[in-house]
Amino acid sequence: MRVTQVSARFPRTTRQAAAVIAVAVAALVGISAQPASATPPGIPSKATAQSQLNALTVATQGSTSGYSRDLFPHWITISGSCNTREQVLKRDGTSVVVDSACAATSGRWYSPYDGATWTAASDVDIDHVVPLAEAWRSGANSWTTSRRQSFANDLTRPQLIAVTDNVNQSKGDQDPSTWQPPLSSYRCTYSKMWITVKYSWSLTLQSSEKSALQSMLNTCSS
Repeated sequence: MRVTQVSARFPRTTRQAAAVIAVAVAALVGISAQPASATPPGIPSKATAQSQLNALTVATQGSTSGYSRDLFPHWITISGSCNTREQVLKRDGTSVVVDSACAATSGRWYSPYDGATWTAASDVDIDHVVPLAEAWRSGANSWTTSRRQSFANDLTRPQLIAVTDNVNQSKGDQDPSTWQPPLSSYRCTYSKMWITVKYSWSLTLQSSEKSALQSMLNTCSS
């Protein structure tokens, strides 16, 4: 679900410039540009992530043959009129106001992938940290639709996060061997999120993916 906002009518470069200005203004008036503590749940420690990475099965990447996003039903209703996307927008945003249909009408979202802050929900995507197509290639092709739905709407683990929409789109279905967050300081956290999601859902990983995750994990202090 995408919420139409006035800012969405302007070019992406204009919106990015506006976000930078908004952050600067917020700093001048003493308003924090980042959410107080909004972050996906279940991010493990470095030690736990290392143990999980060691336990993951390395295998040749599967095919995308037969894959469709429709095989991973989302977004589903979570509470009242709120679906998964809307729940994450409320969780990851600051001062989020929603209407009677649970659509975010105002708020502020900090994207940890690139350090940008947005004030329109339409500028924000909910990223599947482990992309649906990547999950398919790593074992989800043999799952039931019900299990795939649970994976695509997983609010218990660090699988869903609100980020800048075009950054999410540039990631696509790539794994960490070919795509990592532009903001290098977040790569430690990203690796821990990726590892624990794959571990929790018993998905496999490629050797190049494991090497990239190990390099990212090595940058973590804890």
